[in-house]
Amino acid sequence: MKSKTVCFTGHRIIPENERETILKKLEDTLVDLAEMGYENFIAGGALGFDTLAEEKIIKLKNKYPKIRLVLALPCMEQTKRWTQSEKIKYEEIKRQADEIVYTSENYSRGCMFKRNRYMVDRSGVCVCYLTKESGGTAYTVKYAKSQDLIIISL
Repeated sequence: MKSKTVCFTGHRIIPENERETILKKLEDTLVDLAEMGYENFIAGGALGFDTLAEEKIIKLKNKYPKIRLVLALPCMEQTKRWTQSEKIKYEEIKRQADEIVYTSENYSRGCMFKRNRYMVDRSGVCVCYLTKESGGTAYTVKYAKSQDLIIISL
């Protein structure tokens, strides 16, 4: 399934002046991948880029019924410090996901990295929104490159 699977990684904060451009690039990329036969799209349930990707996949499922949204979540209490509106959106996305995998039961220092490696290890393509050379997104893209994934940077 790796050959038909795409994962996502990106920053939690997307500058407002870049948001529309990123959304358009993301949608165009997802359509291209669905047209190429990619069926499984794994996202990590984080705020920001992950949420944008998850919402776009859900919308595209009407046009491409074979595509599946898989949520790879780092732990059960991922939303502990989120606002109520963020939690509501998260729960709605979870309800529409085709599969949910928790890579750790409880929060730990390395649970986000474990989640990111899980996504990369099951994918052939990594779609990213990367603007900094440090942090979790940079780590995930470097790991994806080391695993010979095709990297699509938005």
